[in-house]
Amino acid sequence: RGAPWTRLRTADRNRNETDAMATRCSANFGSIRTSTTKPTLRTYEGFRAVNNAVTLPASSSVRLQRNGPVKVQCARIAGVEVPNKKRIETSLTYIYGIGLTTSQMILSDTGIENKRTYELEETELKVLREEVEKYMVEGDLRRFNALNIKRLKDIGCYRGRRHVANLPLRGQRTKTNARTRKGRAKTVANKKK
Repeated sequence: RGAPWTRLRTADRNRNETDAMATRCSANFGSIRTSTTKPTLRTYEGFRAVNNAVTLPASSSVRLQRNGPVKVQCARIAGVEVPNKKRIETSLTYIYGIGLTTSQMILSDTGIENKRTYELEETELKVLREEVEKYMVEGDLRRFNALNIKRLKDIGCYRGRRHVANLPLRGQRTKTNARTRKGRAKTVANKKK
């Protein structure tokens, strides 16, 4: 087993040895003998290789060879990878700006039944993507909210000043509670009188 840092060093060493072997094979044998050497790696350059084997081509770069059909791990809607095994109604809520009510509205507008994400066909996914594009989601929504808060701070209104002071905006008590906005309690000596 060993410590985590030794395991990492071993993985790096193995990767370097694999790269060196690829260059040696390509230099000595060209493209004849390179395909016979197929070490199996768990991960390589951020890819997850479960049933994949790594082949060493004639060049020094390493590429993944797929055995069997390619399985789609998750669908991508509005730049977000939604979970594959959950129902589409719940999967859509993983997109920032879409909650359960909005996802139900999207499904009713498109006429798609609420089945699991992996059961959806490509045409249904395309219709969903087009429908989600009508809403302000993800980066656009975050930017919109940030600009509204910045505007409040710039004009110096009460809500803007509360944002700057990192205090609650809507009239909640702050003598006690309000820990979410204020953070952990900082103990002050000689407070009681």
